[in-house]
Amino acid sequence: MKLEKLLVAVTGASTDRDVLLLATTLARRLNATIYAIYVIEVKRSLPINAEIRSEMERGEGLLDWVEQVCEEAQVPVETELLQAREIGPAIVDEAVERGVDAICIGISHRRRADEGELGAAAVYVVKNAPCRVWLCREPFPSNGTAAR
Repeated sequence: MKLEKLLVAVTGASTDRDVLLLATTLARRLNATIYAIYVIEVKRSLPINAEIRSEMERGEGLLDWVEQVCEEAQVPVETELLQAREIGPAIVDEAVERGVDAICIGISHRRRADEGELGAAAVYVVKNAPCRVWLCREPFPSNGTAAR
């Protein structure tokens, strides 16, 4: 299996830790590089390059954490903060631009406003990515039913 470049999309969701564990484990074993991104979804009522300070700070903090985890795992990493109208197309565009061999993203069965439309983004990525896509879903709650 050719796997030299992995794209990891972090969102601040609880699945980020599992996504990064999967990516660093694979990257270390296969001598691959990780490209980690955080996508700020910009509302259409704002210019695409609008400074959304809270989201920028959140994204920068997450990408700093990714760099730290990758450094500890001894895996090469590059990070980038992106702004786009929709998360899914931004992930696929970045994968195409970087020529990655796989995309790792997390999905949740819980939807919270601060996690954006990750469900829609994951569906878009699975349908449109030109490479492998690995989804990390958090486990169901201990009572065995999905949260709604």
